[in-house]
Amino acid sequence: MLLIKKIGFYTAFILPAITIIGFMSGGFYNYLSIGFVFIVLPIFDQWLGLDKQNVTPDQEKQVAEAFYYRLITYIWVFVQLAFVFWACYAVATQSLSTIAWIGFTISTGLVTGGIGITVAHELGHKHSKLERFYSQVLLMTVCYMHFYIEHNRGHHVTVATPEDPATARKHESFYHFWIRSVLGGYLHAWKLESESLKRKKHSVLSISNNMIAFTMLPVLFCLSIIGILYWYEKAWHWEVAIFFFSQSIVAFTLLELVNYVEHYGIVRRELSPGKYERVNPLHSWNASHLLSNFFLFQLQRHSDHHAYAHKRYQVLKHYDESPQLPYGYPTMILMAMVPSIWFSNMNKRLEAWERTRNLPTSDFI
Repeated sequence: MLLIKKIGFYTAFILPAITIIGFMSGGFYNYLSIGFVFIVLPIFDQWLGLDKQNVTPDQEKQVAEAFYYRLITYIWVFVQLAFVFWACYAVATQSLSTIAWIGFTISTGLVTGGIGITVAHELGHKHSKLERFYSQVLLMTVCYMHFYIEHNRGHHVTVATPEDPATARKHESFYHFWIRSVLGGYLHAWKLESESLKRKKHSVLSISNNMIAFTMLPVLFCLSIIGILYWYEKAWHWEVAIFFFSQSIVAFTLLELVNYVEHYGIVRRELSPGKYERVNPLHSWNASHLLSNFFLFQLQRHSDHHAYAHKRYQVLKHYDESPQLPYGYPTMILMAMVPSIWFSNMNKRLEAWERTRNLPTSDFI
């Protein structure tokens, strides 16, 4: 199984390839990636079933330190940069119908958000300066660089509490959650960065404020692409800006759908005012579906990730005790977009989890 997984994580590169093939084929073929993610992948995900096998304790250190797994994420950074440049060039130089443009934009967002933000999330948790830099580069391509601050210093501290904008409330629809998480996450990142600067005796309005750079860099990145295209094509292609920011919205909306699925309704016990029980694998929804975990670098083993945030993706564990999603993320995302279907399926599971909160958690601590 370990050898299969080593090869399996490269399946993520299938998605940009399908998007390129769809664009080259033209017309409705621009929807190939959408069909692959939300029709083909869920079918095979259910057919192949769950992978509950964990790396053995004697193998864990060796597998965690293996450069092979880091290399896959490093390669993705350069693939995504090249892919975004190509996509912008394609939009600038090819005449697309409205239907084709919409399909291509969504497909691009599936690549940069569905996989790109997943890789950025993985790299952003690591101590290595190179990996953290790569994380920021990926987030720049989807206009969501504040996620680097908010996720690590905000979400992982306040997850499963009322203070966390990225934890969906029980009975809250995705659409209400999207507004609260997107706006709340951005504003909270400013708050966290401002507090950090004040502790260091720096002015909030200074080059030391990462939020200023994180807000401006995606715009500068987009302008640089337009500038390069002008140098190459001798024409201004401002339609690239519309495409770039549109695919970014698709990408971070996909991220917020994943956030919604991962934490819907989960609440940690409040031990005293403002102080909550330690995060453990009972506090995130888990999905150990084999195929979708290949594409998402085992992000769906989210329970273990939140309990041990710095653990590398290849050694994340499945816990039977964690609340389990009925399907992998592609299917759960479709369900989340239809509130009535979501609530009818997930509220009963959430209520079952609520009845387990008195279970001892010493095994996780």
